[in-house]
Amino acid sequence: MQLNARPGEGGSVAINSEAEVIMPEQSEAVAATVDQAATATETQIAKANERAASFLFGAQKLLFEECIFAGNELLDRAQTEMHLLSELVSKLAGAHSVKDVRTMYQDCSKHQLDFIRRDCDRVFKHGERVIDAASNLFKSHPLN
Repeated sequence: MQLNARPGEGGSVAINSEAEVIMPEQSEAVAATVDQAATATETQIAKANERAASFLFGAQKLLFEECIFAGNELLDRAQTEMHLLSELVSKLAGAHSVKDVRTMYQDCSKHQLDFIRRDCDRVFKHGERVIDAASNLFKSHPLN
């Protein structure tokens, strides 16, 4: 249905009983501009999605590597602790006097302190490695 009314004709209104839709025609330049804007937006969204997926994959990889490293470190620490304990027990079994026990205690204390020092050095080096890996992750996957 179409409503035809022209200003200044005394206010008469003509109603056409046919159902028709009147669409304003767009110029080809406007349509091309809209298509270019849509394509540019789609490209930006695709690039953003790719960067986000790449960043998440890198973060997942870093987390997985850290889990593996932590497991290996726990295993290594347990083996070293067992070695130190067996060394203590064997020296304790071989000590026959108070002087021998004191010497054994000093030796085992030095070994334990060396182990703690090496363990702390490993933890600090690992912390530096994690910080470097995380900063490289953010450098290689900028958020903007």
